[in-house]
Amino acid sequence: MRDSSKFLLKDLDEAVLRGSADSRERALWYATNMLMVGSYTDDEIWTFGEVIGRLSDAIELAARARLAKRLAKAPQAPISVVSKLAFDFSIDVAGPILQHCDRLDVKTLIQNIRTRSQSHLLAISKRKSIPTDVTDELVTRGNRDVLKSVATNDGAQLSNFGFLHAIKRSTDDSILAESLGVRKDIPRPMFQQLIAKASDDVKRRLSQERPDLLEEIQSSVIDVAGALQSKFGPATESYFAAKKVVTAQHQLGQLNENLVLNYARARKVEEVTVGLSLLCSLPVTAVERALADTEMTLILAKANEFEWDTAMALLFLRAKHNRIKTSDLDNMKEQFFQLNIETSQEILTFFQVRKQAASAELVERRLPQLHSL
Repeated sequence: MRDSSKFLLKDLDEAVLRGSADSRERALWYATNMLMVGSYTDDEIWTFGEVIGRLSDAIELAARARLAKRLAKAPQAPISVVSKLAFDFSIDVAGPILQHCDRLDVKTLIQNIRTRSQSHLLAISKRKSIPTDVTDELVTRGNRDVLKSVATNDGAQLSNFGFLHAIKRSTDDSILAESLGVRKDIPRPMFQQLIAKASDDVKRRLSQERPDLLEEIQSSVIDVAGALQSKFGPATESYFAAKKVVTAQHQLGQLNENLVLNYARARKVEEVTVGLSLLCSLPVTAVERALADTEMTLILAKANEFEWDTAMALLFLRAKHNRIKTSDLDNMKEQFFQLNIETSQEILTFFQVRKQAASAELVERRLPQLHSL
């Protein structure tokens, strides 16, 4: 078919050169209408693409914009034509294709993001489905309008990198921060980082809109009512022995990452928990609960600027039967290296403040009872 089309395309080139603007435009719409109403093979669609592509090169902007709207949602639109229209410098032409055309692949979209205007990026951000490779580029290169469009698009898939970068850029932008926080697909550690950076107003609104996540995060790190005790408990001999030894090491300036690593490798749960409690300024019960949660363990390790070997030892310490699947461990490692030290420290500070506030509230609730004695 392509070989037989060469003569047709040669005649078309001559017609384009000899014909008037009106005749070329009539020929374009005739070919486009034929494509839209028929059922063709891939080779036939390719030929239509060559015909429409060559005619579109010779028409005015308004006609190209009209052509883009016609082809944007056409399931058999020639890829060569829609790709060319997607890179048109006029957003009137490129916009409909970038937003609606399913014929564009990831590689084409990424190249468009890297070489065209913010208006082009905004159009891409409104697609009904956007894979993570594309959203990574959008949140990296897009302006505020593009980021907000991605954040409010339920069809946009965000990777951990995408969330982290968008959260970083949401500083001083309450609308963006709130849009990220209400996404149903935001991972809990990403929500934690968002909360750590958010303003009081955003935290208040998110606590109303996402009480499920906020309560889960709070309960995973702090024990507000103090009802849950450590499994080894502050009343056991093993706890007192561990606390005495580790506290002495802390006072001598010997409590550091290497010591925590050695304790973890030796399966000394009490010593590790007390040590992290001192290093993080969190209650023992809070640290124990954090160690039972993979994401919080990684955040505590990153906040203390621990190496991966130490973080891994902490993960194995609380893992069932002290075993972790290789694939799961690889995912944990990737997540650990994606975490930002500064942001993890902000999360830790956030929970320290929350714990202090919770303790003060608990004291206030107990005061009437104390006065009645």
